[in-house]
This record gives sequence, C-alpha cells and structure tokens, in this order.
Amino acid sequence: MMKKKFFALMMAMVMVLSLAACGGDSGTTDTPDSTDAPENTGTEATGAAFKLGGTGPLTGGAAIYGNAAKNGAQIAVDEINAMGGIQFELKYEDDTHDAEKAVNAYNALKDWGMQISLGSVTSKPCEATSAETYADRVFALTPSASSTGTIEGKDNMFQMCFMDPNQGTASAQYIADKGLGAKIAVIWKNDDPYSKGIHDTFIAKAAELGLQVVSDTTFADGNDTDFSVQLSDAQSNGADLVFLPMYYQPASLILAQANSKGYTPKWFGVDGMDGILTMDGFDTALAEGVMLLTPFNADSTDERTAAFVAKYQEQFGEIPNQFAADAYDCVYAYKQALEAAGATPDMSAEELCDLMIAQFTSMTFDGLTGESMTWDASGAVSKSPKGMVIENGAYVGLD
Repeated sequence: MMKKKFFALMMAMVMVLSLAACGGDSGTTDTPDSTDAPENTGTEATGAAFKLGGTGPLTGGAAIYGNAAKNGAQIAVDEINAMGGIQFELKYEDDTHDAEKAVNAYNALKDWGMQISLGSVTSKPCEATSAETYADRVFALTPSASSTGTIEGKDNMFQMCFMDPNQGTASAQYIADKGLGAKIAVIWKNDDPYSKGIHDTFIAKAAELGLQVVSDTTFADGNDTDFSVQLSDAQSNGADLVFLPMYYQPASLILAQANSKGYTPKWFGVDGMDGILTMDGFDTALAEGVMLLTPFNADSTDERTAAFVAKYQEQFGEIPNQFAADAYDCVYAYKQALEAAGATPDMSAEELCDLMIAQFTSMTFDGLTGESMTWDASGAVSKSPKGMVIENGAYVGLD
C-alpha cells in the first residue's frame, strides 16, 4: 500500500512538472525569467546581439542628463532592432554622477558581457571609466562627457559631443560675432573639469578677440548655493552679459538669485544647461532669454529630428534635450561602423575595439546633432554648434 501511494505521488509530481515546463496546456513556450532578459531593451533582439552598455546619473541631482541619454539611446536601439539587421542589447547602470560609483557600474557592465560602450554621461565619471575601457580595450563613444581628460591619451575613447575647449572658443567667438555684450562676467565651477575646461579656453579666446571680461569669479562644491558674491562682483563691474560654463543646477540658482536682486544682464550658457527647462521646481520664466550653443534643435523641421522628438514625447512625456539626441546619434554611429567593418556579435570586445578605431577615424556620419561629422585620432568630433535662445519656455534657433 505504501509503495502504491508513493508511486501515485511521484506520478502526480511528474505531471505537474511536465505541465510547468510546457507552459500548461496552452501550447505556448515558457517566457524566460525577467532576470535573464536583456535590461532596458524595448524591442527584443531577433538574433545574436551586440552588448552595448553605459553609465550615467539615473538618480540624483544630475539625473536629467543620464535619463535623457538612456532614453535617446533606447529609441535608437528599438528602431535598429526593428530593422532586422544589426541587433543591440542596451544596458545602463546608475553612477549618480560619482566617479567611484561609475567604476563600480562599469565593472557590472563588464561582468554582463559588454562589448562596446557608451562611456559615461558626465565628465568626472567618464574620466574614471575611460581609464577602465582603455585598460580593457573596450571601445567607448560617450554622448556627452566633454572634458579633455575623457579622451586624452586613450586611442579607443571617442566623443559625440563638443570637447570643452571647443565650447569655450566657440562661445567667445559667437558672442563677439553677434556683439552680444560689451562687458562680460564669467562665473564658473573650479572643481569640475567640464566647467574649468570651458572657462579657460573662453578666457583665452575672449582676450584674442578683444572681449572685455570685467568679472571672473568661481565656486566649488560646498559653496554652490549662495552666489551673492559672484553676482555682486559682476553687477558692480557693469557686466551686461554673464557667461555660465556649468551644468543647469547651479545655473538655476544663479538665475533665481540675480532676479531677486534685480540684476538683469544677458545670460549665455553651454550645453550643460540644456535640461534646465525640465528641472523639477524651476520657474522657467527665469530662463527667458538665456542663450547657449548646442548641436541640437528640437524645433527643427528636419524630418528625422521631428520624428525623434515626436517619438520621445510620446514615450517619455517631454521634449528631448541635446543629451538624448547625442546618445541617439551614438547608437546609429555604432550601427554604421559595425556594418561597414563587417563586425559580428561573436567577436570579443578587443576585436571590436580595433575595428571601431579604424572606422571612426575614417568615416563620415550624418546624425541629429550634425551633418558630415568626422572624428580625428584623438577621439574628438568635428561638427558645427547652433545658437539657441529660450523663449516662452522653449528653445528657439538664433541663426
């Protein structure tokens, strides 16, 4: 009797397990566990895929940048995967705009099997992760980390964005060409390589062009909430234009504090200020008239740009900024380079690295953020900036 009961129990267990393995009686195959599926991939890859990873601030004060880049890259991956040729698996890790956390995030991507990289979104973290990609021979194309330290001395680290020196030089040239200010003040962040790099080349180019810089003040972490000293210096010296080479968080405070003291100069920023209009709690009226140079114009009537903006708004409920567009371009540039090189997803990261260096230093690429883009052996991109001004809470082309 005991043997019969035991046999019956075992048969029942076998039947249950068989049903589970077959997905019940529906005749469908079992769906893979979500932990085994590629993360952040909106469109399933239809075959072997290139593993593409990046780190960025997905949480914290700089999250607007990281999420914009991630979202822009995701749209490109979805579009490309739907074409049925080159396939990508995309994975982003949160680095909270911290260099040490970025290295940890990079190591997690390496453990995942990343073959090609989007580097890091912001400059300090990318300087740290670029050292890792260089040592590991993983090719990286960052959408937005613009400091010289990001690519300097690393033959496999490339940028889709303008390098900081280029932004400083171009901003000074634009201000001079358009006659935007007779007396200029500069407020910058001295412990941020992004801000310092733009500041230094701006000051040098301003002197060359004969621009009169009447106030040059700075700040660092720990004293980046009260800008009364910097604003008073600019105002007392009669500055009619203030140049802000910085990210949007401190810029938002500067604009608010200048408004509260009745100081109304012209404001000129850089691409790091792209995002201020979607910053939580910020009164966008304070940014009215702010000018900046950026390679992307969301108001463009260009068919590709209009389609990207519409798709981004549909999926994420906001207008994409330059970081989103640059990341979108990064993925399409990878597609072009991988196809031209005849690369296959079974290649190692080191094999792909050699192929990508050869392609990016010889190809021309048309994207949302520039036409006929090229890269030199340093990894710096060549493309033209566009002058933008904020009007009625939106970016409008100046040219």
